[in-house]
Amino acid sequence: TEPITEPYTEPFTEPITEPFTEPNAYPYTCTKPSVIKFVFFLLVVYAGILRAASPVEFSVGVFAFERPSGWEWIVPSSPMRKAQLNVPASEGNPAEVTFFHFGPGQGGGIQANIDRWFGQFQDAKVSQREESMNGIRVVFATAEGTFFSGMPGGPLTPMPGYGMRAAILQDDKGGDVFVKMTGPLELVNAASGAFDAMIHASADSSKP
Repeated sequence: TEPITEPYTEPFTEPITEPFTEPNAYPYTCTKPSVIKFVFFLLVVYAGILRAASPVEFSVGVFAFERPSGWEWIVPSSPMRKAQLNVPASEGNPAEVTFFHFGPGQGGGIQANIDRWFGQFQDAKVSQREESMNGIRVVFATAEGTFFSGMPGGPLTPMPGYGMRAAILQDDKGGDVFVKMTGPLELVNAASGAFDAMIHASADSSKP
């Protein structure tokens, strides 16, 4: 048999341009109870993951803390930081709250750390006071002036109009816990009440 040599001449057929209109083809609505339960289960698990990623309660050393309402949980920017929070600002920079714990006999003495924090400010107005809470020595420190932001030994950025509020909870057995808030002075002052309440609640509920 000879091969076909004539060109294919079937008449041209226009493409279908009308939308597919089969009834109930789209959108698809699932009504099976087992599938609905599974989706609900996934939503519950996802919500739990979000809560775990942004905890309200957390511990540093032997001290338990509760994140103040409106403050944000931040993944620590350094492995030295055991926890980190942000105090949001309506505009401008937030205030940063950092938590440190180095273990028994580590991290330097209480006064040495306070002096170092004061040294991060230029032309600063500073103050320091001490309280006993639930048998725990807590030392508070405040500073305001030009804050030099940066890592030790690295470049420093002057931040004028900044403030600091810090607290050190003493634990001779497990190691002191250092909590430090720095940010725009007005924001730090506004957040000082919540900061102090967080420290008081932690000391009242903990026993080294």
